[in-house]
Amino acid sequence: MHDHRRLGRELGLFDTDPLMGAGLPYWLPDGAVVRHTLEEYVREAERAAGYRHVYSPVLGKRELYELSGHWDHYRDDMYPPMELGGEQMLLRPSLCPHHALIFRSRARSHRELPLRMAELGGMYRSERSGVLGGLTRVRAIQLNDAHIFCTPDQAVEEAAGALALISRAYADLGIRASRHRLSLPGGGGKYVADPALWRRATALLREVLDASGVAYEAVEGEAAFYGPKIDVQITDPAGRESTLSTVQIDFHQPERFGLHHIGPDGARHRPVMVHRSVIGSVERAVAHLLEEHGGAFPPWLAPVQLVVLPVGADQEERAHAVAREATALGLRAEVSGPDEGSLGARIRRARLVPYQAVLGAREADDGLLAVRLRDGRRPGVLPVAEFLRRVGQRVRARGTALWDPA
Repeated sequence: MHDHRRLGRELGLFDTDPLMGAGLPYWLPDGAVVRHTLEEYVREAERAAGYRHVYSPVLGKRELYELSGHWDHYRDDMYPPMELGGEQMLLRPSLCPHHALIFRSRARSHRELPLRMAELGGMYRSERSGVLGGLTRVRAIQLNDAHIFCTPDQAVEEAAGALALISRAYADLGIRASRHRLSLPGGGGKYVADPALWRRATALLREVLDASGVAYEAVEGEAAFYGPKIDVQITDPAGRESTLSTVQIDFHQPERFGLHHIGPDGARHRPVMVHRSVIGSVERAVAHLLEEHGGAFPPWLAPVQLVVLPVGADQEERAHAVAREATALGLRAEVSGPDEGSLGARIRRARLVPYQAVLGAREADDGLLAVRLRDGRRPGVLPVAEFLRRVGQRVRARGTALWDPA
């Protein structure tokens, strides 16, 4: 059983410091590589799916969150207001109010819909000290978030597209959903009171789930305060379940913010907001990837993708030339030389690196590499250019496979 907190420290990915505070991890260079690669993967997938990216501030006036409903329904999870120039400012607990303001910043036509707005942005949750741990429960969150502004007739198709995007990402990351949950409201005052809108949103999400063919179960008390949601659940090696990705249909906030677009009839119409997150918080996603793969990330995500291993000092110069060639091709390559120990010790130390290339005297003279894969396979001795081409091809294809047939 893998614990991402232990692995993260052993592999030099992230750590914490009491002077920074509990629930506020920092990322070390290799961890920053994983995080950056994951974020760029999501941005690329979103761009291909028609999303436009924005940036919005992590602070907002208290009035903003009163308007969105967060202050009334989510205050216990928010940080207290800061007094700035006679105004009360809050660290945002969510990105959706900011995106609603961006949508209403100018007049919108029906021709712009669906408008898919995405952001990898920071948000803050006032978590209790007792529940904080590693990357799974933190106080500063980098969220892969997006909001689709669309007509009611477009909502099912857009939510289904978001669910398909999540499924593709899980396949590329080598993780799987343990179950899908339709999260509905429960009792108490946590949820906005508008039964008609709840019924409408719930019916649309059921249509999405039924059409997708995935098994799901409805659970009361797990909805967002403003609407029902599809939660894509994951399970860690200890059997603990958590939510990684979500899809929500929201009629509440468009109404609260007075959002509208001009329809083909020239009249104002209220859009629907589809909230969706492909990988949820970057922190929780990396934690789950660590535990799922035991630190052996898929090749495209690994902090070091190729280690070149010169047998002796005479091959070091050639090894560095190979590493530079790999780097020029966009691969993350390092050299582990004989000053770092015996060849066997260096191979063992690089056990989580997807590709190992041993360079002896014969290989150096002939422009070859003796190739070893992380899983123990040995594809044989290959020309440098051929080997780098095949590794680059595998990395660009993403997914979890280490090697393609010739």
